[in-house]
Amino acid sequence: MGIIRDMQRAHATQTAAEQRAQTAAEQQRQLIRRNADLAAAAAQRAAADAEQQREHRRLYAEARTADAAAANADVRARLSDLDGLLLSTLDVDDHIDLDRFKKPVQVPPFDPGKLGRPLPEPAWESFAPPEPRGVGKILGGERIHQQQVEAAKRAYQDARARWVDAETRRLRQLAAREVQYEQNRSRYEAKLISYNAEVDRFAAAVAGADPESVVEYFAMVLGNSVYPDDFPQHFRLAFVAQQRRLLVEYHLPPVEVIPAVKEYRYDRVHDDVLAVPRDEGEIRRRYTEIIAMVALRTIHEIIEADRGGLVGEVLFNGIVDTVDRRTGQFIRPCLVSVRAERDTFAAIKLRRVDPVACLKHLHAGLSAQPDQLEGVTPVLDFDRAAGQDYTGEFNVLADIDERPNLATLPDADYEQLLSDLFGNMGLEMGEAAEGPRWLATDPRPLFGGAVVIYAERGKPVSAATAAGLAEEVAAAGATKGILVAIDGYEVEAHEAVAGRPIELLDGPALLNLLAEHSGLKARIEAA
Repeated sequence: MGIIRDMQRAHATQTAAEQRAQTAAEQQRQLIRRNADLAAAAAQRAAADAEQQREHRRLYAEARTADAAAANADVRARLSDLDGLLLSTLDVDDHIDLDRFKKPVQVPPFDPGKLGRPLPEPAWESFAPPEPRGVGKILGGERIHQQQVEAAKRAYQDARARWVDAETRRLRQLAAREVQYEQNRSRYEAKLISYNAEVDRFAAAVAGADPESVVEYFAMVLGNSVYPDDFPQHFRLAFVAQQRRLLVEYHLPPVEVIPAVKEYRYDRVHDDVLAVPRDEGEIRRRYTEIIAMVALRTIHEIIEADRGGLVGEVLFNGIVDTVDRRTGQFIRPCLVSVRAERDTFAAIKLRRVDPVACLKHLHAGLSAQPDQLEGVTPVLDFDRAAGQDYTGEFNVLADIDERPNLATLPDADYEQLLSDLFGNMGLEMGEAAEGPRWLATDPRPLFGGAVVIYAERGKPVSAATAAGLAEEVAAAGATKGILVAIDGYEVEAHEAVAGRPIELLDGPALLNLLAEHSGLKARIEAA
């Protein structure tokens, strides 16, 4: 179920980015950034005129002040993200409905194309010469006419023989295509049925408390949890079925996630933007809160996602991979450790709690000086407690963030990626035209022919674009059209090509094709 986990993560990341972009704080930050850019541009324009040096100095100072304001907006946005680590997950339904990953067993109807249209039968009327009239009939016209009739009969018989041969060949090819369609349909249906059966098998294994499947399911749940980019999101899970206990060893972010700068100020005298450092006490307080929020957030997501009541107790150890600044050695101290019973934790109203106080209520071990890497004794040793039960290690960022992002690839790289993909699928690709679009060739003897390919990025494809592809397919005499749109399609786009030989590929479908035919794991995340 790794593909499902990746699809879930990509969707969760995109949703989180969209939600953040709509917040008032983010919109204000973007406005401040734009104002800073406008101020810098105005100062640059004024500098070009020697007579406006005084105005230039004023605008320059405003631009530097705006730069400081923009930097402060970035700091505030960062702190807002950190402060909302716990609350941001409470509006998300962490349960994963595995049934929604099943695919409908629907096969496109048989499309014979041109082979389904009988060739026009030659008509004698098209060959018969006109009857002689008047003087022509008297002066040997009958004999000449008879010769013309004989020649016309031979031409008609030749044309009809060619028609019979062509029609016989068409019917033979049509029958062969129908046989091939039935074979393809059976294989396609079997593939979908097998895939859906695998989803059902996985869902049944999870419901049956199979340790490997339970661990995989909760890895999907935690993989959906979108944190700031520099959070590691690396964890180990183990499920002890007899005790209904889920063990979590979660990698915490280092203290450097707290902005070391409290405020930026522009010093006009020295023409410099000064960084006011953040107090060590505030850094320690904020870092302690972050650790507490990550622990509570992880436990909450597990319990909320567990509608079947598989887990009766969650044991969470939060560790950090870092370097001891005193010795230079790599260390992995445990900064927070908590044992949470399902019913006890479910009764807590997380929207109203102080995270640190909440952990103390749960009798958790929480470092008093996490910024100094002062560890605590885990309530339970992960490796010893896991024993022989199934343990899985997951690195969400390694699985996803190293993959190319199709939404931000340069145009040339994106076009080459698509060209390589369809080439791997058996098409002979022509040169890409502006759009991008290709006129490819399917070399197969029965299903082959010209194939028109469009690719769109940046917005959902409209009905006009889809209809335009269908028209180009018809104009080119192509057998098929393929439209790739990683941002999806408007509803009307599907209606515009209904019944036409057009295949619409969306983002998830493209990701699956790349993995299957190009051996490439990719992602689609808005910039």
